[in-house]
Amino acid sequence: MSGRTPTGLLSVVLTPKTSADRERLDRGLSTLLAEDAALTAKPGPAPGEVVVAGVGELHLEIALDRLRREFDVEAFVGPPQIAYKETLTRRADGEMKYWRVTDGRGDYGHVKIHVCPADPGTGYTFENEIPPGAIPGEFVGAIDEGIQNALALGVLAGYPLDDVRIELYDGSYHAVDSSKAAFRIAGSLAFRDAARRANPVLLEPVMRVEVIAPADYADDVIANLSSRRGEIQSREEREGMQVLVAHVPLSEMFGYAVDLRDRTFGHATFAMQFARYQPVEPPPRGEDDPMVGVPRRPSPPIRQTGVALPEPIESDPEE
Repeated sequence: MSGRTPTGLLSVVLTPKTSADRERLDRGLSTLLAEDAALTAKPGPAPGEVVVAGVGELHLEIALDRLRREFDVEAFVGPPQIAYKETLTRRADGEMKYWRVTDGRGDYGHVKIHVCPADPGTGYTFENEIPPGAIPGEFVGAIDEGIQNALALGVLAGYPLDDVRIELYDGSYHAVDSSKAAFRIAGSLAFRDAARRANPVLLEPVMRVEVIAPADYADDVIANLSSRRGEIQSREEREGMQVLVAHVPLSEMFGYAVDLRDRTFGHATFAMQFARYQPVEPPPRGEDDPMVGVPRRPSPPIRQTGVALPEPIESDPEE
């Protein structure tokens, strides 16, 4: 599944140690972001935190090293988070009638939608196909908003849903009790109802990896890429060197720079760029739980050093 090139395939949360470090971090990031369009930064989940994202492990390591060396930033660094996402693979219908009465006042919203997978790279599309008079126009925007809120939470493992088309085809309202809040909730619940039956799948970023190595090391490099779930795309000779191109899941590329250097005694180089998103491999045969092996959206504790894959958590992402 290819499409528009995403940003922020790999991210870490930075927590400055002091207020002075936060000021230096702001200055340092301003410089780095101006120099590198592939690097992004946004506020973190907690006050004072910053999420810095790049296209790979080495990219982030270089940025963090520059923040330490050039801008004297001291910060706790959280484990890297891979930008998994979810999508749907078949059409499903969803309906939700939300009606709540509190202190004599009601909230009513009734929504019927078709949920359809969209072409890779097209993102989210909302189409209003309701018959005239079924739902006032002021509530349609609230339905759209509720669905987008549900998209951000996913339905499998807490990762955002992408490439989805919504058709709002019917519903009803109450002249007194209907509200934007009620239709926002109804839209969100109708979408989640349909999405669970639309065969959702988890997608992982896959990278195009080009390795240039002496011929004596080429077979070992290929074997190592294959062990990382890599698919060899091509192999050719260029100026006495072997040029190998493979597609490898980003989750398998941690530590590759050091591994390649050790295997080839420093005689090989590699470059990596985004290729596509593809479904995460299914669990081994015989496993009854369809979520076995699926990485849940992690909430790991902040740690100071080291680079490692995020550990999956066992809690239900919907809780």
